[in-house]
Amino acid sequence: MAETRIIPFPFEFTILRSRRRSISIEVQSARVLIRAPQQVADSVLHDFLREKTHWVQEKIHEQQQALSAIPQHTYAAGSFLPYLGQEIRLVLGSGSAARVVLYDQQLHVLLSRRRRMSAPEQTRRLVQGWYQQQALKLLTEKTDQLCLAMGLQHTGVSIRATRTKWGHCTSRGAIQYNWQIILAPEPIVDYLVAHEVSHLRHHNHSRAFWQLVESVCPDYVRCRAWLKANGQQLVL
Repeated sequence: MAETRIIPFPFEFTILRSRRRSISIEVQSARVLIRAPQQVADSVLHDFLREKTHWVQEKIHEQQQALSAIPQHTYAAGSFLPYLGQEIRLVLGSGSAARVVLYDQQLHVLLSRRRRMSAPEQTRRLVQGWYQQQALKLLTEKTDQLCLAMGLQHTGVSIRATRTKWGHCTSRGAIQYNWQIILAPEPIVDYLVAHEVSHLRHHNHSRAFWQLVESVCPDYVRCRAWLKANGQQLVL
């Protein structure tokens, strides 16, 4: 169960209690989360957080700056959007039916005259829908190919929208991806696929897991660092 606290610290934080054995602090999107065992007293958590206050404030400041730098896409004609690490130009038109086609580094979006929706909103929905379709197609293909090469098998590939994780492999072998990874350069996409597929064999982050990742993605250290440094900019 999560509890949100404000005092006696200069920032809000949420306590999430579970059966875990240790205390940890995470700062994600300038929000503070403390994970703690069920029976640990609040006073112990406050002492722990007090020792980490300076570090937490630095992380919050860093992430607030990063969040303020996140690009705001207007979906205006002639604007540029990221796609697999490159820039594609948005070209708008209208017709009897909506359609989106990528051709020669240009994303042609045909708006439907029949829809009772503003042009900017219709454009946003069509563009994001197209990106999600491309992400599911590409990520499924890459996951299937890597599973075949590694002798592993998943139980399904799906996409979702979340800012806390880029991917997740369930205990049942289902792999989920954040569709906005398709904004990143393709080697970063390949690293993420290698990471999640490797979890089909090692459902942890042990040395054996990272060795398996490296065996199929030798440049994983650089790719992982790139995603950590630039992930917050991957927003559509």
